[in-house]
Amino acid sequence: MASLWLSRASRRFLKPSPFSSLICLSHSLFSISSSPYNEKSCANPRPVPIPNHFHSPLRSFEQYRGGKWIPGSSVGSLTHISTSSSSSNAKSNGDCKVDDVSWIDLYLPRQARPYARLARLNKPIGTWLLAWPCMWSISLAADPGHLPDFMMLTLFGCGALFLRGAGCTINDLLDRDIDTMVERTKLRPIASGLLTPFKGLCFLGVQLLLGLGILIQLNNYSRILGASALLLVFTYPLMKRFTFWPQAYLGLTFNWGALLGWSAVQGSIDPAVVFPLYISGVCWTLVYDTIYAHQDKEDDLKVGVKSTALRFGDSTKKWITGFGIACISSLAICGLNAEIEWPYYACLAAASGQLAWQIWTVDLSSRIDCNKKFVSNKWFGAIIFSGILLGRLSS
Repeated sequence: MASLWLSRASRRFLKPSPFSSLICLSHSLFSISSSPYNEKSCANPRPVPIPNHFHSPLRSFEQYRGGKWIPGSSVGSLTHISTSSSSSNAKSNGDCKVDDVSWIDLYLPRQARPYARLARLNKPIGTWLLAWPCMWSISLAADPGHLPDFMMLTLFGCGALFLRGAGCTINDLLDRDIDTMVERTKLRPIASGLLTPFKGLCFLGVQLLLGLGILIQLNNYSRILGASALLLVFTYPLMKRFTFWPQAYLGLTFNWGALLGWSAVQGSIDPAVVFPLYISGVCWTLVYDTIYAHQDKEDDLKVGVKSTALRFGDSTKKWITGFGIACISSLAICGLNAEIEWPYYACLAAASGQLAWQIWTVDLSSRIDCNKKFVSNKWFGAIIFSGILLGRLSS
């Protein structure tokens, strides 16, 4: 008798009240009103689980469906209509997809957005990777016990932004036919037709003029050294057509600042310090850009371009482990020749751990994880910079 009474009481407790129905209805309306309108998603609604705060505490007993309470079901399986669409159905919004909105789309005029995307302003990791060797070199060139020249750091930071943007523009102009056949690059401004090659060339001229404005503020030795890097910048995009080692060529290009930063402060280069620094940067680039290249290896095979990812294949982790060891060893030699103090070596040990984490844990078959590890290299650069800074101040 008692069990029958409890069963009836629980059924009475579980009946939906007008108030609870109103809550669920308002929740559904709020979900619809807060989602961007998309005709496809409305025509093909995708069920999404009700959040936990709308679940009954006794949801495991029964569920109301089709006018009946069904024992043994879960109220948590009830769903409501959602108007959010999947990434594969994302509509194009002018010059970008809805699911790829960045600060460019929020703050820049519509006419300026394709140019900002051409310069990769929405992806600053390339600027960081170009800037860090410059910052390392400038800090190493500082007098013992002193901070590096802040004005020089600022100039090289701006130069990295302009030169990286110019490099991306050159790359997209030369690779516009290849980019249309690669999933990751087919929506780039020139490949997608948002910008004509002529407009890209005009924009490149503006970028190079801005870079020239930075270069002429340096000493004569550094002007010549900096201008000579343009040969590497202009020829790098062609390397993937001829060699499996375009990542090594990128290393020579991206780490030119290791030579230029020292000369901008000291008036010339000290080979004992800057050459090991430059070699370490090239080896570092071979690590992170090989990981990055694994994102496109299937498309690269179809298109017929080359990369270290294809060259190394299943042995990639062994190869990049070797390059990682060479990178750290060269940084240690650089520190010894620069007579830098112990904080540098403590940070070098931390940077070694960060690099080892990348190599050992990266899933080379996952584009998402390859990109995650690639982006994490900004922290490797920051750790080395902190070590040089603290080591110089302790000298």
